[in-house]
Amino acid sequence: METINQRIRQVRVALELSQRKFSTLLSLSSGYIAGIEAESRQPNGRLIKLIVAEFGVSEEWLKTGNGEMFSSPKIDEKSAKLISLFNDFTPKYKEALFGIIDILRDLKDKE
Repeated sequence: METINQRIRQVRVALELSQRKFSTLLSLSSGYIAGIEAESRQPNGRLIKLIVAEFGVSEEWLKTGNGEMFSSPKIDEKSAKLISLFNDFTPKYKEALFGIIDILRDLKDKE
């Protein structure tokens, strides 16, 4: 039977993040995440809430393995990774990305 520790690793791998990057996005040490994945540490409620909030993971799936990995059926692994990458940008770069998205939407509308 799969453990919560293994499911946390699955989330990280699905998002194509290194342990270092994953831990940075959660404001935790990479050693802590390594310990979780090695099952020498048990995740606490705070870590579960962080993963759910930061990456859109289903809390039910994370705790029990039941259901889908991501809480919304519309959020697939690539979309979740995109959200994670976007959250890593500074406000200046986020605004630039919104500008690019607007340009792409305009181009799509003209097709």
